[in-house]
Amino acid sequence: MMKDVFIVSDNILSPLGATTAENFTQLKRSASGIKLHDDNKISPEPFHASLFNNFQSTIKGTKFEQLLIVSISDALKNSGLNSNDKNTLLIISSTKGNISLLETEENPAQLKDGIALHHSAKLIAEYFGFIPQPIVVSNACISGLLALLTGMRVIQSGQYENVIVAGADVISKFVLSGFQSFQAISKKECKPFDAARDGINLGEGAATVILSSNKKEPTDIKITGGSVSNDANHISGPSRTGEELFQAIKKAMQLAKLSAEEIDFISAHGTATIYNDEMEAKAITLAGMQSVPVNSLKGYYGHTLGAAGLIESVVTIHSMKENIIFPSKGFTELGVSNSVNIATSLQSKKLTHCLKTASGFGGCNAALVFSKQ
Repeated sequence: MMKDVFIVSDNILSPLGATTAENFTQLKRSASGIKLHDDNKISPEPFHASLFNNFQSTIKGTKFEQLLIVSISDALKNSGLNSNDKNTLLIISSTKGNISLLETEENPAQLKDGIALHHSAKLIAEYFGFIPQPIVVSNACISGLLALLTGMRVIQSGQYENVIVAGADVISKFVLSGFQSFQAISKKECKPFDAARDGINLGEGAATVILSSNKKEPTDIKITGGSVSNDANHISGPSRTGEELFQAIKKAMQLAKLSAEEIDFISAHGTATIYNDEMEAKAITLAGMQSVPVNSLKGYYGHTLGAAGLIESVVTIHSMKENIIFPSKGFTELGVSNSVNIATSLQSKKLTHCLKTASGFGGCNAALVFSKQ
């Protein structure tokens, strides 16, 4: 019999706050980290994004590494776990890591080390004294969910009792210009699933989720199922049918031993691009969940890349604990061909089983199911 996997502690570090509690309070106020920025170091033209305002830390390392350390520290503080335990593994999730060093680092040897994700993971593991070699998960925008799924699997297989899953990304000129090059950035605040949506806003952030085979509190949420798929449709464009994300959802549901009728809420990827939202709506419909309330958190955080799946999972977990659903900020009029149930106001609803989805470049898709007693 496979072990249960509980979420025993977490953190969100974002422009909305340094703890999960601070972030949740801001979400209840409908606050957004997305602002108009005019910074020539990042872009020659103004852009909307959710960025830290002069984030500073005395911790040695890059901003990317500092964000991870601060987030992990807060989550560990509330967990009762010891990072020096041989049964505790560290997993780092990111899409870009220290890619901004390409813009600033001139020493080839230091650049080669500094830009490698495994180098950052090693530094962070050493900072906390983790004994096992850390794992790095970097698979486009499903990185956060895939890191959680990896953590779930190593606990279920009995390899480790505890897994600290942490993800972060920082917005730089390199990152923003890449999205600008194929016209994926909206010139306004993003509008997931809306008829007027025209692209993403990027965001900075970090998040940590601590998984354990040992329940800490009676209210601890479990990961009961998860799966990934790949549609191999295009280097940046998702499937046109939603079939492949549906396959990930279907497999996650089978592992969780649930039917579509038992899902109370869906936290979608919802990037506010034309094709992503259309594809997700089709996948949700194929899964028979078109009446289930759906939201996207991109209107609050922007797209935080390798941290997105983790930040949005933490919000889902605490939404379940408080039995509330946040509205999909920026949404006014349905702009996808399938009639899905986008949340437009703060709702109170008993939440027992929730689905989290994500998709990314290269056609990758992920789905996780969270459940409570």
